[in-house]
This record gives sequence, C-alpha cells and structure tokens, in this order.
Amino acid sequence: MTIFVKNKHTLQIDDFKFKCCIGKRGLTINKKEGDQKTPKGVFEIENLYFRKDRIKKPSSLLRCIKIQKNMGWCNDINIQKKYNKLIKIEKQIKHEKLMRKDYKYDLLIPIKYNFKKTIIGLGSCIFIHLTKNYKPTAGCIALKKKDFLILLKLINKKTKIKIS
Repeated sequence: MTIFVKNKHTLQIDDFKFKCCIGKRGLTINKKEGDQKTPKGVFEIENLYFRKDRIKKPSSLLRCIKIQKNMGWCNDINIQKKYNKLIKIEKQIKHEKLMRKDYKYDLLIPIKYNFKKTIIGLGSCIFIHLTKNYKPTAGCIALKKKDFLILLKLINKKTKIKIS
C-alpha cells in the first residue's frame, strides 16, 4: 500500500484522492533544515500520534500513541543523538512541540525521512498532520481532519508514502 503525493494539492491512496498542502517552497530532493520544502522520495511512515484530550482514539492499524505535554520532536542540529527523533522536552534542546495550542498536531504521523541513519541538517519533523485552510506548511503534508480519518482506515505500518 502506497500513499502518493501527486502534486502540491493532491494526495492519493487507492481510488481515494484528497486535497492536501505541502511545504511553502515546494518539493525538493535536496532538503535542508528550515528550508520550508517537502522532501521528494519514497519513505516509510511511523506511528500515529493523537491528542486524547481533543480526539477519541482513531480507528487505525498503526500503533496509536497519546501525545503528552512533554513530547517533542528534536530539530536541534547541535544534538546528533536526538536529531529528528521523538524526545522528552528539555529547554536546552530545540524541538517541535507535539502538544500545540492549535489543532494541527491533534493527529500526526511522522514520515521516516532522514530517519534511520540521520544526517544533521538534512531536515527533521516531516509529518502528515491536519489543516483547516490548506495554507502551505513548513515542509509537512497536511490534510483536513475528515480526510485524515479516512486515510487512517486505509493504511497500516507497512504503508509507504511516495512524494514526487
């Protein structure tokens, strides 16, 4: 099963086509931390993270993890061991906070870009997350909540995402 990001406005899985948005500065094969671009390629996906205080546990074959206040995703180019990994928030480590005031990370799936043999500075925190208005992201792929919930019913831990 593969999720296809066809262009900056279309995500497809099987016969389902969803409107989506991507990074503000488009797609790239030369991703850099903070460039606001979405990386091109074929990637595995991670677990589903969700806000239990806002959403009941979704129906999904992915492992579902409740987002806690102290959860972050490291984007600190000075911390090699933790870069582009889920972390317990520490003030001295730069990170993307998973429990946000807005709704964008009420549901999120990390894309395993620059994941296994992480290279500092090649980009971190690339997620599939929520949007209400399809405004471009900082490099992630975003869907409306109703489409995200449909997507969750179609995918499993072996699903890959192809961004081209």
